[in-house]
Amino acid sequence: MTIRVFLVDDQALVRGGFRMLIEAEDDLEVVGEASDGADGLASLQRIRADVVLMDIRMPRLDGVETTKRLAASGNPAKVLVLTTFDLDEYVFAALKAGASGFLLKDSRPEDLLSAIRNVAAGDAVVAPSATKRLLDHVVPKLPGTLPGKTDERLEVLTAREIEVLNEIAAGATNTEIAGKLFMAEGTVKTHIGRLLSKLQIRDRVGLVLFAYEVGLVDR
Repeated sequence: MTIRVFLVDDQALVRGGFRMLIEAEDDLEVVGEASDGADGLASLQRIRADVVLMDIRMPRLDGVETTKRLAASGNPAKVLVLTTFDLDEYVFAALKAGASGFLLKDSRPEDLLSAIRNVAAGDAVVAPSATKRLLDHVVPKLPGTLPGKTDERLEVLTAREIEVLNEIAAGATNTEIAGKLFMAEGTVKTHIGRLLSKLQIRDRVGLVLFAYEVGLVDR
């Protein structure tokens, strides 16, 4: 099945580069593009896309607000945010607004293509090591619980689910989690599904942010 990709970036050369890269792949197709969030939202009302590559800083409507409005509209397209380290606070806001993942703008072409496929498949594990590094920058801005106090949102989770959540926050893949916790990979996926359901979080990146918010990860 072909993955339909929509590009939202205010730089025409960037969009052109992405289009050439994506359309060279047999399973990927660029179905449209926009130079800002407002035009992107308007186009996505009539164009069906599986993944939206979303720049953060754009005129008229930035990537954060565009992501928020797209998610609120019920559009099923997954948003993959494109960012640089100097925009960490914007990235965190975009993820909270409903983005399924992010990718650094200086990533390798093969990483971008892999990220598109992963997000389209519903797996928001986009460059786990980059997730960890980026969150290391974002962490000081995150709310947290008081020292010595456990966040009440963790009370609905089993000890095993918390172990899995810790590994996700560390950037581990399903295979790595299975090996470290001595369980089948299918069991890992079951635990992740339960985490998403119990915590009412839409994807794996959201679980990483949640782990930082509640203090499971050392800051």
